Amino acid sequence: MIEHDFEISSVSPMDPPPESDASEWHSYVITQGDNTIRGYREGNLKVVTQAAEVICAQLNERRMGKRARAQLVIAKAKNS
Repeated sequence: MIEHDFEISSVSPMDPPPESDASEWHSYVITQGDNTIRGYREGNLKVVTQAAEVICAQLNERRMGKRARAQLVIAKAKNS
């Protein structure tokens, strides 16, 4: 089985939601093999692309188990 990283497939302008005061929104698509994640975010192309890149990096770290973990060290009991 070939493992694929999460990657940004597209970032596109979209109409803002009706309840939004912001005028600039983008949709993004993140893929990993056959998996697809669709998201929507307020901001210009650069801001939304950067946010999607962070999401991809976090998803890949989680998938690969590369998050920092505390090393548990069990100390030997001292003899009295």
